[in-house]
Amino acid sequence: MVLPRSLFTVALAGLLSTAGAWAADSKPATDKDFIAYDQPLIAFTHATVIDGTGAKAARDQTLVIDKGRIVALGKSSKVKVPADAKVIDAKGKTLMPGFVMVHEHMFYPAGGVEYNEMSYSFPRLYLAGGTTTLRTAGSMMPYADINVRDAIAKGTVIGPDMDVTGPYLNGPGLPIPAVHVLGGPDDAERTVNYWADEGVTSYKAYMQITRDELKRVIDTAHERKAKVTAHLCSVTYREAVDMGIDNLEHGFFVSSDFVKDKQPDECPRSPGVNDSLAAVDPKSADVKLLMRDMINHKVALTSTLTVFETFVPNRPKAPQGALDLMLPEVRAQYEATWNKVQDSKARMTTETYLKLARMEKQYADAGGLLLAGTDPTGYGGVVPGYSSKREVELLVEAGFGFEQAVKVATSNGAKYLGRDADVGTLAVGKRADLVVIDGDPAKRTADIEQMPYVFKNGVGYDTQKIFEATRDTVGLR
Repeated sequence: MVLPRSLFTVALAGLLSTAGAWAADSKPATDKDFIAYDQPLIAFTHATVIDGTGAKAARDQTLVIDKGRIVALGKSSKVKVPADAKVIDAKGKTLMPGFVMVHEHMFYPAGGVEYNEMSYSFPRLYLAGGTTTLRTAGSMMPYADINVRDAIAKGTVIGPDMDVTGPYLNGPGLPIPAVHVLGGPDDAERTVNYWADEGVTSYKAYMQITRDELKRVIDTAHERKAKVTAHLCSVTYREAVDMGIDNLEHGFFVSSDFVKDKQPDECPRSPGVNDSLAAVDPKSADVKLLMRDMINHKVALTSTLTVFETFVPNRPKAPQGALDLMLPEVRAQYEATWNKVQDSKARMTTETYLKLARMEKQYADAGGLLLAGTDPTGYGGVVPGYSSKREVELLVEAGFGFEQAVKVATSNGAKYLGRDADVGTLAVGKRADLVVIDGDPAKRTADIEQMPYVFKNGVGYDTQKIFEATRDTVGLR
């Protein structure tokens, strides 16, 4: 979610690092320094397993990895541990699939209408936070995203597997220099085809796009075997659904469908959308019909509760680890903006936020495919490495059981991306992408914050080392 200057302006540095970290006799950590386990044969014993299917946590389980694949999973009393395996006693720990997050960015707000590419720190931080597969949801520097994706695939750098979304597809009205302004349907078609040829695999429409432009984007992308998502305003959800869109972003937090005087191809004047959502009744026929229409057309919905939480009074600050990544000046500006949110008459009340969050569960309960993302935009409080865990916590707050929240953040995303045969759940034959948690988050949700190791393709990374190296040597860049 990219916000106009009129909402929040904060000067954030492009390079956020700890002063004095580069000592003359120090040597920066390399990706290899983060590896804790790289044995070809690894066995976790006596673990609690949340497999990503939504099933209840299974206790006293053994999971065996061989050359990056899960080859055995079941009761510890029944699974034979290979004699030459590296055995990890996981008693008191929980294993879950690596997160599959579908509203991530490789950029970070730099103040006003500028956004800085974080091609070094963000891939590592996403991985340290448990995300092993992601989709970007709009790009400021598509070539940088494509090159990072390819470097990760080659093993040159560490990070999640990436589905790269092309640049924002938007009409006039967004004062961000990095965003191309579409000149009509023909330009929309040209832009989609150009970036398909360059290697992007999905597209994102934005707030001021017209219906004709969006229809051409969807049709052209589908011809190229790519999917389209959108953060809408000028076009309603129902209009986009009728056009064949694949995904809608931000739950129902940005839906303009309930604005009574909504004009075609125009984003309602602020605070029209917010006022309409504050008044909407989740049990109303209009809401139920919209959800049913979306479900019948197989439209996925992406939850990004992490970013909306930052604009609601009396919600937590960014976690300490995220604050520690910021230069003192940047942290002071972030906290000043956070304080303004607490002191101001909020555009979104706690009651409206919780209502809209629970509507996401309502959609899932009705049979809709709910996905998860974190959207590190706003005024800088959503930081990769920390935000993915927070998103799961917020889904639980919205009414999901913990195992169901994990499913939203893992297998649902894998299903949407067409990668569910390989990732998204813990099962024999699948890639060994998993996170290790100290504790039992199915009983105490906050335990999800204790994630010492993340495994991708059977290689285990020490998350604390990644965080420390990022904080102490490079910060966010």
